[in-house]
Amino acid sequence: MPRRTPAVVLATVLIASAVSLGGCGDGAASSTTTPLVDHGTVRIAESSETPSFDPYSSFGASQARYAYDSLVDLAPDGTLVTGLASSWRATATTATFVLRPGITCSDGTPLTASAVARALTYAGDPANQLAGARTVLPDVPFTARADNRTRTVSTTAAAPFPFLTRTIGQLPIVCPAGLDRPASLARATQGTGPYVLTRYTPGGPYEFTVRDGYSWGPAGATTAEPGIPAHIVISVVPQASTAANLLLTGGIEIADVNGPDRARLTGHGLSTTDVATVVGLTFFNQRPGRPLADRALRRAMVAALDRRGLANVAVGGRGRPATDFGAEGSVCHADVADANLPSRNAAKALRAAGWTRSGHGPLTKDGRPLRLRLITSPDLGPTLPSVAELMAREWTALGADVEQVTESLPALVNAMYGSADFDVVVGSTPGFALPVGFVPFFSGPVTAQGLNFAGVTDPEYDALVARALRETDTTGCGTWNRAAAALFRSADALPIADGRSSVYGYRTTFATSFGGQLIPTSIRLHQ
Repeated sequence: MPRRTPAVVLATVLIASAVSLGGCGDGAASSTTTPLVDHGTVRIAESSETPSFDPYSSFGASQARYAYDSLVDLAPDGTLVTGLASSWRATATTATFVLRPGITCSDGTPLTASAVARALTYAGDPANQLAGARTVLPDVPFTARADNRTRTVSTTAAAPFPFLTRTIGQLPIVCPAGLDRPASLARATQGTGPYVLTRYTPGGPYEFTVRDGYSWGPAGATTAEPGIPAHIVISVVPQASTAANLLLTGGIEIADVNGPDRARLTGHGLSTTDVATVVGLTFFNQRPGRPLADRALRRAMVAALDRRGLANVAVGGRGRPATDFGAEGSVCHADVADANLPSRNAAKALRAAGWTRSGHGPLTKDGRPLRLRLITSPDLGPTLPSVAELMAREWTALGADVEQVTESLPALVNAMYGSADFDVVVGSTPGFALPVGFVPFFSGPVTAQGLNFAGVTDPEYDALVARALRETDTTGCGTWNRAAAALFRSADALPIADGRSSVYGYRTTFATSFGGQLIPTSIRLHQ
């Protein structure tokens, strides 16, 4: 399957945070005991605007949950529950879904198996260059066919892919009216979801209106339940401090707040759910000619780092070093870092690798000093430049000449995928809920058609991934975890900290799935 350009892929992943796929947990439900309010309005703050509500675009994918359904849904604990499909089954190469009866699109037309197969085929066609859809769908070609009589949609992948249900099954389904006029999807919604976009203003706010008669939500959720909002209004509030102020004064009902502003919200009676994150995923440039192509040097550099200190800086407080590449609650998440990270004395490891130092002079090997270019961007997280600064200080103490560079996000992407002029990049974890999401970043081509910008070459990882791809769903978690362990042992990359953000509610209750995604049918307005 032809790939999109890496810059487009990376920007999509970083902006949309890899739209939540099927996690194993870390969803949560908020609580409060005040009476419910029927047919009210819930105001939600988002940190960035949505220039297009096309669910297959980079930005629209993050808002699709309000107006579009998928074949399967996620419960707050991460388990798969019914969505448009009442049942499903899968192997490593096939996934079959049986639709519920009585589903209608927002324009009133019945949803058929053929309509679903058409949407899957359209979203998966590489010629359509649908960046948002590709963050959800499997990274292998697939075909879809339908049987309207039995309401069955069958998909077949061209190569083994273990998470077909959690990828194909989680794609937002666009109804035929939307596929007939794809350009219209930027400002209007054509789905089967619980809400319809009824007002769009450039830069926000955006308003959704509830659908009557909706009864096929997650695990059979309906919009007839008491307390379901009649309207959801999404406003753009870029600053966490402003969102916190609005929550405290009742200016909004729901917002995701991270960083030090969380402390201000404690003790004010707000409902809340916590969201696990990973802060500061660090890559080492292994392309030929770069010093960190040497595995022994990478291991020594990682061994020299104070992981607890870096974690404290990354989260702006008492941090915990990351235990895996994905956040808690992601599929196959395990504590694999400590047991596999290099622990040998860094100075001794450097000498064993042929690096020498005279007094307080520079580290050299074969007469050449060790020079490292370390780059990051505050656009990926406000604490990342400070994390990079601490790294640079620790490596300088060993005798390395470290050039620390802080870039804008476009400049960072260019350095990663254009000039390749970096040795270390402190970025932000793509946040994939599935371990397969990381594969193209740790293997494959480094050319314009690849995502492996750091030139990682790890035969052990590649062999374990090949085995894991043949195992269905979570039965392969042991293999995926051994693959992650291989990356840690070779110091191919280093996640810095396990972090937390929180979704807060004023006079509202709600549930979230992996990544803090609100479940629209769970939102309730209270007095």
